[in-house]
Amino acid sequence: MATLTLIPAKGCSTRLPRKNILPLGGKPLLAWAAEAARRAGVCGRIIISTEDEAVAAVAREYGIDVPFLRPAELGCDPAGVVQVALHALQTLRTQGEEYKRMIILLPTSPFRTASDIAEAVALFDTKQAKFLLSVSAFDHTPFAAMKLEDGVVSPWFPEYFGRKSQEMPSAFRPNGAIHVLDVAAFEAAGSYFGQPLYAYEMPWPRSLDIDTVADLQMAEAVLAAGLVSWPV
Repeated sequence: MATLTLIPAKGCSTRLPRKNILPLGGKPLLAWAAEAARRAGVCGRIIISTEDEAVAAVAREYGIDVPFLRPAELGCDPAGVVQVALHALQTLRTQGEEYKRMIILLPTSPFRTASDIAEAVALFDTKQAKFLLSVSAFDHTPFAAMKLEDGVVSPWFPEYFGRKSQEMPSAFRPNGAIHVLDVAAFEAAGSYFGQPLYAYEMPWPRSLDIDTVADLQMAEAVLAAGLVSWPV
C-alpha cells in the first residue's frame, strides 16, 4: 500500500513559539518523529509540512524531506492538522504522487516509539480500518469533574458523585501521537474522526504531549529519569 507519512511542523505556534524545532535531549522535536517513523519500517514516504523556512531548514538538516512550503494561512489558527494533511495530499497529487494510506505524526508527541507506529498500522490493517488514532487514559477521570457557577461547585456527572475512581467508567483521550487514515475515506469525510474510529492505546509517558514550557520541562525530566531514551 502506498503510504505517506506526514509530520506537520508549523512555525506559528502561539503558546510555545516554534515548538516543533525546540530541542529535547539534544534533538529538535520534529527529529524525534522522523526517527521513529524511519525505524518503524511501515511509513513509506516521510515528509514535513511547514510554512516556515527556518523549520524547513532544521528538517533538512536532519535529512527529512520538505517537498513544498505550505501557504502561510495553513500555519496559523484556525487552520488545523486536517487542512494541512489535505493540502499535502492535493499538492503531491499535482506532482503525480498518489497515496492510499496516510500516517500523521505530530512532533509534539516525541516519546511515541517505532513499535507504537508499527503496531498501530498493523491494527489498522487487521481491522481493515479507515480511521485510527492513538489514545491514552485520562490521568484523572473526567466523570469526577465539577462545574463552578457563582462561587458554588456541583458535579457535572451527579450519578458518579462521591464514587471512587475505580468505580467510574474508563475514559480515554486522543493523544496526538499517531493517526492512520485511508486516504480516500479521509478526503471524503474531511475529518480524521470518521466512524468507525479505531484506537491504539498508549501509556504515559509515551503519550506525553508538549504544548507549553512546563510540558517541555516535564519531557526533559522524563529523559533524565531514564523512563525513555533516544532513539525511541
